[in-house]
Amino acid sequence: MYLIGEFAPKKSILWHAGASSVSIAGIQLSLASSASAVYATASSNDKCSFCTSTLGATAAFNYNTQNWSDEILSLTGGKGVDIIIDYVGQSYFQANLDVAARDARIVNLGALSGTKLAAGVDIGAFVRKRVRFEGSSLRSRDEGYQTLLRDRLVEEVMPRLERGEFKLFTERVFGWEDIREAHRLMETNRTKGKIICTVG
Repeated sequence: MYLIGEFAPKKSILWHAGASSVSIAGIQLSLASSASAVYATASSNDKCSFCTSTLGATAAFNYNTQNWSDEILSLTGGKGVDIIIDYVGQSYFQANLDVAARDARIVNLGALSGTKLAAGVDIGAFVRKRVRFEGSSLRSRDEGYQTLLRDRLVEEVMPRLERGEFKLFTERVFGWEDIREAHRLMETNRTKGKIICTVG
């Protein structure tokens, strides 16, 4: 969001998988950092309501029943969004380019739908709108980068957590012996926040 997406106050941002733990944190960080608008996508109306009513997102879209790219373009008067955080990959690639604003940043953190693009994908937005696409994975980052992230977390996020400004969401806690049940719950794709398994 910050180091790759170049987030700054008054920029708009789209978080895919809005009810995932990473996006739950990201939506709250975006709002606390004075985003002009915060959008999200999710797999159900319940999750979309959670993103808007509980987390405070500007709007959220059910990707199973709505064309989220058309909805965002309509809400923004065709401008699109400045930063897109995506974990989906292939199936969202074109729509991400469509909703990217001029000089937008698309940060790709995963490829849940695959890595190979379909024929006919129009990459013209990279030139026309000066869009930058960059992937990232914390595991492949060096110690200096990880230290920088840790320091920013301690300096900017921890005080807000201590003051209760950010909310933590845990869907359910399982004992280690119930790991299969935890996986079955995760596979339902109905969770909001973390599933925790305790050991010992």
